[in-house]
Amino acid sequence: MKKIFCVALCAMLFALCSSIEAQQRKKIFRIGYLSAADPATESTRAEVFQAGLREVGYVQGQNITIEYRYAEGKQNRRPALIAELVRMVDIIVVAGGAEMVRAAKNATKTIPIVMVGSGADPIEAGQVESLARPGANVTGITNLEGQLGGKRLELLKEAVPKLVRVAVLYEQSNPGAAL
Repeated sequence: MKKIFCVALCAMLFALCSSIEAQQRKKIFRIGYLSAADPATESTRAEVFQAGLREVGYVQGQNITIEYRYAEGKQNRRPALIAELVRMVDIIVVAGGAEMVRAAKNATKTIPIVMVGSGADPIEAGQVESLARPGANVTGITNLEGQLGGKRLELLKEAVPKLVRVAVLYEQSNPGAAL
């Protein structure tokens, strides 16, 4: 999942780079990383994100700058954080669910938005036109929890043949969790 995320982001960065001529001064691309969580919760994901970028030649401070913004679970912070990133970055990575992706999409029609495991079906959520051809400025990966839940249970039963019961814990206030 992490590699897919890095590949999707790198594809977007390569698309941005394609129009730059060799004689021009290299631009330092600014990536906005927007999370619904707090820095402590996101620290591992942020480290993997930077490591994935380094693997393909993008290094913080050399050819990219990453601007991290965290809503810290407060929905009222989202609009201001998104507006701030729209004014300052070339691409926005959203790690915060379908609502945050939708808010970012509504805030800009030109800046590429990369969703990271939103958990909702991006077609049903109105984020993309189709998985094969997302359209507009949104791309990325999703967990598609509803469609994959049965397959995950099947794999679990295969891995643990004597499995009799499985319990699922989820947060009722999260709309994507119900899937």
